[in-house]
Amino acid sequence: MADNAKAVHLSSIKKAFHKPPVIGVFATSDPRIDAASRKRCQNIAKMAADTIAGAVLMPDKTPVPVVYSTVLVDGEPQADIVAQQFRDAGVNILVLVPDTWAFPQLTAISLLQQFPRETPINLTCGNSGPKPGVVYAHALNGAISQYGRIAALNVGTWPDTGSNPKMTAQTAVALIDWCYAAVTAVALRGRRVVVLGHDSMGMETALAHILQTRNTFGLEITRLDMKLLADMLGKKAYSKAEFNELRAWIDKYVGKRLELRNADDEKRFDQEVAMYLIVRDLMADLNAVGGGFMSQLEWGSDLRGTPLPVADLMESFFNSTFDHTGRKAPLPYATEADVQGLLTMLFMTYLSGGNPPLFMDFRKVWEAWEIKKLAGKLGIKNLDTKADWYKKGLVDGDNSGSASFDWAAKPGASVKKIMDAVSLPLAEANYFPGGGNAVNFMTPAGIEGIAARLTYSTPAGLFSMIWDQAHTTEVPKKLAKAMCDLTTPIWPHTFVVPKYATMTEYKQYPPANHFHMTWNLPVARLQHWMDLTGVLSVTPWAARPKFIEGTDRPQPLAHLINAGENNYKRLTRS
Repeated sequence: MADNAKAVHLSSIKKAFHKPPVIGVFATSDPRIDAASRKRCQNIAKMAADTIAGAVLMPDKTPVPVVYSTVLVDGEPQADIVAQQFRDAGVNILVLVPDTWAFPQLTAISLLQQFPRETPINLTCGNSGPKPGVVYAHALNGAISQYGRIAALNVGTWPDTGSNPKMTAQTAVALIDWCYAAVTAVALRGRRVVVLGHDSMGMETALAHILQTRNTFGLEITRLDMKLLADMLGKKAYSKAEFNELRAWIDKYVGKRLELRNADDEKRFDQEVAMYLIVRDLMADLNAVGGGFMSQLEWGSDLRGTPLPVADLMESFFNSTFDHTGRKAPLPYATEADVQGLLTMLFMTYLSGGNPPLFMDFRKVWEAWEIKKLAGKLGIKNLDTKADWYKKGLVDGDNSGSASFDWAAKPGASVKKIMDAVSLPLAEANYFPGGGNAVNFMTPAGIEGIAARLTYSTPAGLFSMIWDQAHTTEVPKKLAKAMCDLTTPIWPHTFVVPKYATMTEYKQYPPANHFHMTWNLPVARLQHWMDLTGVLSVTPWAARPKFIEGTDRPQPLAHLINAGENNYKRLTRS
């Protein structure tokens, strides 16, 4: 042991923060080619980095950091240099933009092996002829795939000649979609969600699969007893001044649409308001990225104890993009301690760059003939025979909690316009004797996105995502009221039409009694994320083609040479 060696005492810090993902862009090349071509390679690295910078956002709308190197990776020494540059910059996502031939093992593989195996890597190239980078991309992708790692290959387009080529918009979209998937996979490793209560209502589909979630996604599930929340609520462990501010905000934006009959109702609603502030602070203290609350039965429904108010308002605030403090990132939050629902919303919120999640019961599937029959019974004539619901039917998605306020209006609406459509009726006394207020609204038509649900298989040891593209729709008001009255009229309602699933398929294949939707989420992002995390993609809809160009991402080569996507994921998870 050297005499002068000393341990370093680290300085104290008061609050930890999670390091954001960092995307590193680099280029390979061949030392034998001319200087002009090498300069073009350097310019392409900068061009790709500039394309990504500002286009990939965290849920709070913070741009993901992007760095690039103009050191061309010609061989092992240059691979070591760029790897060190990237390590010093905290890079944990790799984007390679080759424009010339190079030697895979001497270049990108030598760099890649200096990063953890789970480091995402993307190979984006133009379909260039002169040198050619596309030939190298195919050679490298094949090499990486053969030794069991997965790479995303994006053979796009930029000009064959010229010192400063620009990638086409389509190439850029494909690259950015992959970056969102990589950021989602990386950003959530080492993070935690916080769930109050145990497995609510005995829903096995909502179980917190602690070990599997840790191994698959790198996520921790912190479990807190609801007694802590009950105690903090009793002790009024929140800022009275902020409580008054939030209560005034609700009075301003909801007003008389807040149903209160008497002082007891007022007291229960005030407890509901306080719950948001208490749990928000608990979540912040634990640096949580999502949460859930058990509610039924012990919290608000079991008369052997003292039933407490529902958590609907709290859950809606967490899932919304605003509260009394202004605009904020949605913090995915699941009612009934539905952890698999929470994870579904969490991943899709990150994949969409912070779009609000919607938590719904898979409540009532209306086939087209059923809607027409009800309309006839109500004496409603002259139905729109071209309407989506008239031809196909719809799902009435509604639940007592977790409905983001944002879904009361179309994307981009002001807070006032959103809240003008929201009311807070009293909760159902029979189901929720603890009282409090539900959240109510009707989602407008024309919102497009992905409706999905995560599930888990013990025999396979894998998570799956059952999903379809979907949009919201509307029916005539009299008909809509009758349809909502057949379920629970005081809850939020969203009429969902899947793109490829028939109503028969939709009724038969849901993995749970809850499903979830996020707007403006490209399909390719979800698929890339499933590639990176080993989640099985389940789309059992007869009408959906195996591959939709311009919508789906191309299958990774590693899937193709290992007997298909599902088999590859089973092999690499075992």
